[in-house]
Amino acid sequence: MGQSTSTVAGATTSHRSKARSMAVISPVLVNDHQSWVEPDGHTKSEPADYTFNIPDECLACIFQSLGSGDRKQCSLVCRRWLLIEGQSRHRLSLDAQSKLLCVVPSLFTRFDSVTKLALKCDRRSVSIGDDALILISLRCQKLTRLKLRACRELTDAGMAVFAKNCKGLKKLSCGSCSFGAKGMNALLDNCNSLEELSVKRLRGITDGAAADPIGPGVAGSALKTVCLKELYNGQCFGPLIIGSKNLKTLKLFRCSGDWDKLLEVITARVTSLVEVHLERLQVSDTGLSALLHCPNIEILHLVKTPECTNMGLVAVAEHCKLLRKLHIDGWKTNRISDEGLIAVAKHCPNLQELVLIGVNPTRASLERLATNCQNLERLALCGSETVGDAEISCIAAKCTALKKLCIKSCPVSDHGMEALAGGCPNLVKVKVKKCRAVTAEGADWLRASRGSVAVNLDTIEPENQDASASDSPQEIGLENPSLVTQVEAVNIASGTAGRSTSFKARLGLGRTFVACTFRRWSSFGGSSRNN
Repeated sequence: MGQSTSTVAGATTSHRSKARSMAVISPVLVNDHQSWVEPDGHTKSEPADYTFNIPDECLACIFQSLGSGDRKQCSLVCRRWLLIEGQSRHRLSLDAQSKLLCVVPSLFTRFDSVTKLALKCDRRSVSIGDDALILISLRCQKLTRLKLRACRELTDAGMAVFAKNCKGLKKLSCGSCSFGAKGMNALLDNCNSLEELSVKRLRGITDGAAADPIGPGVAGSALKTVCLKELYNGQCFGPLIIGSKNLKTLKLFRCSGDWDKLLEVITARVTSLVEVHLERLQVSDTGLSALLHCPNIEILHLVKTPECTNMGLVAVAEHCKLLRKLHIDGWKTNRISDEGLIAVAKHCPNLQELVLIGVNPTRASLERLATNCQNLERLALCGSETVGDAEISCIAAKCTALKKLCIKSCPVSDHGMEALAGGCPNLVKVKVKKCRAVTAEGADWLRASRGSVAVNLDTIEPENQDASASDSPQEIGLENPSLVTQVEAVNIASGTAGRSTSFKARLGLGRTFVACTFRRWSSFGGSSRNN
């Protein structure tokens, strides 16, 4: 900020004259009056507007604490408020249709301090092209975050010019765009401050083995997070990942190809990894075991990787002893069982969060986890045929630190609810779904016995039978929300949200039981993350 009191074209330099012109629509009018002498000698007065005594910087701070709708209303109060509101807005979300080009100059004349920008286009519309993106880059050279969605008209040439104009970019997220490896390399070669890169369905790199390798460029030394989703040839990002020596988070979702060899090379050269997500990948114990070269791993998500077995999990547990969060969706293959979980219990005493979906643990492994992992606060058991009343009783007796418990599609009855009533002294919430033997009376009895525990019982059968974890880590609510939840809509709003939501619902990729549960409980996880 730091700007002096704003003036507008046509306004006089006299503070008195400014007060006269704006008093009629001023939001703060009091009984006091201010007087002045007109050029003809007559004395006039009108109610004083004390908002003129508030510095621009203070008004800007007030505006930044408001929602987007309230900010828009404030911008209509007077010309000064319009100017300050525009200059103090740092986040912007725009409907990136082709017609945006003609309003870019006026839009970014008003919003001249934008550092976080989202450009999202409806899939049925024609998106902005290179001309609009280049014009935006000239107006927003201090941009630090950019999100592109369905901007299919952007090419490698446009991205190259953008990269040269916005070299301070720190975070890039692009999905369903059509530029390719050359455009991505241009960004990596110019943006030496880039810390986060998220790429989903990048259409320009679907040429198989002929695709150009990507990275690392000058961004390799700063990059901390790489997230690749639904890429036909995602392995062309291998040089980027390998060259990012300070990489902390690696997320791979539904990317084709055999990842075993590449993971071996990555973990041999990048040993700083703290968080790894592997979802629906062709990866076996060979690739999973390669993670043993990264002893600082604290978060591991292993979702629907049927070739991973107890052997790979044991290798990770024995070497990644700082593990705090473990999510496993075994896809009901029974290839991860007690053996792997007992190894986790033995070597990972700092475990705070455990999600098991389609895995069949028995009392043997649950008892070891409860005994050795004294910091276990969040536990989800979904689609487990072996988790019954005896296992719940074991959890109730042994998990003294447990705060949140989620049970879905398990053979648990009211007797399990009775066991919870007398155990887990720190329990704050229990959610039970699709456990047919748990009745409303059993849930009510638990509520009555433990008044401080919130009990949520849902026996309704949803259409979506998939018990898997959420489509993205953010949906679990355990990490900071991404730019999509941070940007504020302005006069041009995006129209893709509704269609995207319904599309995900039809495919079963939306919010699941575990995801919704942990999102609601995320407020309780702050202390755990700080440990």
